[in-house]
Amino acid sequence: MNLRSPAFAILFSVSLIAAAGNMALQSVLPAIGREFQLSDTLVAGAFAISALMWTVASPFWARLSDRLGRKRVMMIGLGGFILSMSGFGLAATSGLEQWLNAGVAFILMAVARTVYGVFGSAAPIASQAYVADRTAPEQRTQAMSLLASAQGLGTVIGPALAPFFVLPMIGLAGPMYAFALFGVVVLVVVWRKLPSGEVVRTTSASGRQGHVGKGLWKDPRVRGYLLYGLFVTGAQAANISVLGFHIIDELGVAGLAAREAQPFIGIAMLAGAAATLMAQWGLIPLLKLQPADLMRWGAALALVGNLMSIAAPGYYGVVIGYAVVSMGVGFARPGFTAGSSLSVGPHEQGAIAGLMMSLAGLSFLAPPVIGVALYELAEPAPFIANAVLLAAATALCFLNPVLRRGPPDLPGRDETPSPETPPASQPGPEGNR
Repeated sequence: MNLRSPAFAILFSVSLIAAAGNMALQSVLPAIGREFQLSDTLVAGAFAISALMWTVASPFWARLSDRLGRKRVMMIGLGGFILSMSGFGLAATSGLEQWLNAGVAFILMAVARTVYGVFGSAAPIASQAYVADRTAPEQRTQAMSLLASAQGLGTVIGPALAPFFVLPMIGLAGPMYAFALFGVVVLVVVWRKLPSGEVVRTTSASGRQGHVGKGLWKDPRVRGYLLYGLFVTGAQAANISVLGFHIIDELGVAGLAAREAQPFIGIAMLAGAAATLMAQWGLIPLLKLQPADLMRWGAALALVGNLMSIAAPGYYGVVIGYAVVSMGVGFARPGFTAGSSLSVGPHEQGAIAGLMMSLAGLSFLAPPVIGVALYELAEPAPFIANAVLLAAATALCFLNPVLRRGPPDLPGRDETPSPETPPASQPGPEGNR
């Protein structure tokens, strides 16, 4: 696949809109929870069901994309995104305008996110598998990194645009309506413009496509990547979920209300995403980092960012610490995603894409709830817990023989993006993914 082709640009837009919408929602969620006068932990916990459904549904969409085709599954995922964002916006408006009791409105918001949990993983799985089908192994890291950069760019655009859609008539629900409309535009473009010709996918040794990838999570080739990814993405999910509440409380000391803190939350998320993109677009091509190197540097930088959050409380300390964490995860995600893809065969690409999406769901299942609960207990507690997770991820890079060696060498493989190609940022799981 030509990474400058219109088809790749469409795939890029699919990842971009999903990440931007989810991060826009994530940026306004703490303020909505405070407006509804709900416990911070309840706000985080109510959305764990969305992550659970994402985790459960991901392998199904991976297998279905093998049978039904990547484009059709991508369109199903975009449809789920549109339905979820518009439903969430309507429920939030009903609660904020007191058309419904805040508790009822919040339950409907959780239902809307559950819809995203069921369907949301379909589009990124199909996009990743679409690219894997059409790239040679020597192109894989470059292609996956560039696709991941769309989600990284989305984490910049979402929080940056969200405050502009908080309008007088629709309030904090505005960003959800806006990104639902953007999703409709992308869905139409995929339907009309994305080539639907399917490549011939190699079947498993048994010749039964439906059994490809079953039990792959236990395979020594990918087990280390999954464990590493779980540590890193779990820590990132806790950081994202705590960030808004942390900033509201820091600014509350100066007398700002939760709604007034919204632009500052957007600035913090924008700073984290921008730092990631800046590092990725500059440092990956400059240092010519391979998957194993990306994973080591990524976990170590994220560890440093959490230590900074412990040592330097206050708004500016929160922003800088979050930026360093985001930069680290930006290195790590393309590393373990490309490394795991390169470690399996062509007939297992749909399955490995499904596992990566399941990992994204798992990271937003328990860690955000635990992180916010720890934050309510003591301000530094979630950052201490994250530091432990990231120290374990860093150690795993050197202790696990598969991660230490990196993906198997292939003749003529050069995984470093060319100077003309912007490399990857981190995808936002669920927001952000």
